[in-house]
Amino acid sequence: MDTKKISILLKRDEGIKLDYKQKIDIIIESGKKELAKDVCAIANSRGGRGYIIIGVEDKTKRIIGININDFKEEQVQQIISSRCEPPIPISIDFVIHQGKNLAIITIYDGGQKPHQLRENGAFYIRRGSTTDTMRKEELICSLQENFSLNIETMPIINSDIKSLDLNIINKFYLNKGILVNDENRVGYLDNTGITFTERDYNNRVVTLGGLLVFSSMNSIYLPHNMIKIINRVNDKVDKVIIVQGNLLDMLDRVEEYLDKIFPANYPVSAVNEAVKNAILYRDYTIFYKEIEIVVGYNSVSVVSPGSLLLSNEINNHNYSKRNMWIYDKLIALDDKKRFTKSGKGLTRMKKAFIKYGKVLFVDSKDDNTFKVIFPGIKNFI
Repeated sequence: MDTKKISILLKRDEGIKLDYKQKIDIIIESGKKELAKDVCAIANSRGGRGYIIIGVEDKTKRIIGININDFKEEQVQQIISSRCEPPIPISIDFVIHQGKNLAIITIYDGGQKPHQLRENGAFYIRRGSTTDTMRKEELICSLQENFSLNIETMPIINSDIKSLDLNIINKFYLNKGILVNDENRVGYLDNTGITFTERDYNNRVVTLGGLLVFSSMNSIYLPHNMIKIINRVNDKVDKVIIVQGNLLDMLDRVEEYLDKIFPANYPVSAVNEAVKNAILYRDYTIFYKEIEIVVGYNSVSVVSPGSLLLSNEINNHNYSKRNMWIYDKLIALDDKKRFTKSGKGLTRMKKAFIKYGKVLFVDSKDDNTFKVIFPGIKNFI
């Protein structure tokens, strides 16, 4: 953020899109709650982009400054992403003004309103310079305005549209029967939800789903989009394998690695089914966990970040599914038709091992993961 923009902001009084804070304490729990609450309120308020300027007295606007060693961008990003639902896109700038350090949190209008705190489920909004809970009519209005809510179309701030793979994009539109050229591509990318143009700012970035499906270099922005294979059984293959890239390419490469690791008679197709489901249904807003596959003699497990939704009856498939936007794109792009198979994936996994032992499904709310545990390879060697 340049000095001119800072000077313009500091001339404004606090309001629904601007908040001054002398300091925030992101070490203690109360400070984390207060920050998430204020960010949520500004994001839910009308008017586009909002700001929290830290290091300024809120009443006098006197420049106090902050100790930048006590204020880490990674901590702030983690607090917001883990406590707000849907996730709120923010960025943080550290600037020097009048010889003192300031932190400026920019809160973007990502088209995902209304946001709520995960901890208590409350929705907040700004009333003038104060934060308050949303009233019933305000919440209804916000829900109506943003009814088509997709986490996958959340913009990833600072992402570059040059990271998109035009070959994958062109294949998708071709398979959908849509004629795209250099003149109309920009409009289709926005309308499809692959890219996002922030209102009033003409700032185009890539969405979460756009990066996951259409970018082979998405690890720059989404390092948690990773599959870790831990191989404890085959000395001819690496012990730890990291796979990153666009989702279909990741699935292809994982299947190739698993074919090398497992003995020929092991029902590896069932493990591939679990990996496919993990790629499709994992919670991509959990940025501190990756999909993990552990291949051992006694058990084989596939662990996916994000517990099931409405999962009281797993065996009866009584649960909701995430990432339907991604599902639509993968169906159109996957030449192997892995995402169009009829029947239930969990049932197919169990049937593959009916002669060898039980397949366990562990839905952990405490750990926020879904785990599939297969029999190990000891009975197949």
